[in-house]
Amino acid sequence: MTTILEHGQPIKMPAEAVARAIINQLPLFILDVRNSSDYDNWKIEGIRVESVNIPYFDLLEGVDSALPLLPTDNRRVLVVCAKEGSSQFVAEQLVALGLSNIYFLQGGMKAWSEHLEPVRIGALESGGELYQFVRLGKGCLSYMLISGGEAAVVDPLRMTDVFEEFAKQRGVQIKHTLDTHLHADHISGGRRLAENNGANYWLPSKDAEDVTFHYHPLDEGNQITVGNTRIAIQPIYSPGHTIGSTSIIIDGKYLLSGDILFVESIGRPDLAGNASDWADHLRTTLYDKYRALSDELIVLPAHFGKTTELGEGGKVSARLGDLYATNPGLNMGNEDAFRLAVTTNLPSQPHAYQEIRKVNMGFIQPSAEEQREMEIGPNRCAIHD
Repeated sequence: MTTILEHGQPIKMPAEAVARAIINQLPLFILDVRNSSDYDNWKIEGIRVESVNIPYFDLLEGVDSALPLLPTDNRRVLVVCAKEGSSQFVAEQLVALGLSNIYFLQGGMKAWSEHLEPVRIGALESGGELYQFVRLGKGCLSYMLISGGEAAVVDPLRMTDVFEEFAKQRGVQIKHTLDTHLHADHISGGRRLAENNGANYWLPSKDAEDVTFHYHPLDEGNQITVGNTRIAIQPIYSPGHTIGSTSIIIDGKYLLSGDILFVESIGRPDLAGNASDWADHLRTTLYDKYRALSDELIVLPAHFGKTTELGEGGKVSARLGDLYATNPGLNMGNEDAFRLAVTTNLPSQPHAYQEIRKVNMGFIQPSAEEQREMEIGPNRCAIHD
């Protein structure tokens, strides 16, 4: 997990260790030395995480000004910057002043943004398993269904090596990759993962009219099986976030809702410039189509907004019936109130979302570093943060 350097030096903490601390609700104090605008836009958060921001350039001539802001108890102090170098320098200066329990984030926020933490959701009736991959640094969620020596990955992120290594460890072959919709806040790894593993790539046809590549239509009525245990993935058309948004029911127990329904909010309809038209689709999906489903379904969304949505072991999930009692987006009085809520006063749109859509449609092929830059910052797929 962590690697202790030479005596009298700060400790390098990898993103994995930060993720486990947040999931296990361990106390952590963060000194973020990025520019204030970057910090205000996006930072590491957690239930027992406290942070302050002092830009690196304010600490070049000495870190004494930071001392009054640091905790006096035995909490770990994690210094954070964009790529690692600045945080290591500041951490070394703090240690030189006699402070202990000082860490710096290995790989910086760049590494934090890309870390995926696998969490077991549960067993399936025919002997398979379902896993959720939590991207704490961006609030993205992917899924892997394992059954009979095969696997299907839903809403995979561009860090495809993580899914491939996970499948390898469990001795299964990835046979299907699926995107519940054409994503606008992050770059999909679905097509690349399918190509690397000889798998089928599925995408809702209504979101794929202009794509430049071959795909299998993830349309209502299709049945996708994984493994010889015949665990079926049943897609159901659920537009609103995009015109093609398609939810997935697995094993009659789990509802993978994409960006339509979250634990504490609902999806936004404006990322393709069609908020007014798609608002009615969104309401119909949430208030009619989803309402007709079983209250016992476990909702597994493609994103989360706050670390308060993390449950036991770090998983993000909720019973559908409970969401109809607690989720504000499912309890708006009438159609006019709903339309107003989902089309006005929305959060800022995701960083570079138009370019990300073009990548996911196959129009442009940016480099790995360009893809990282496109994804910088939090996801903003919900109608409120």
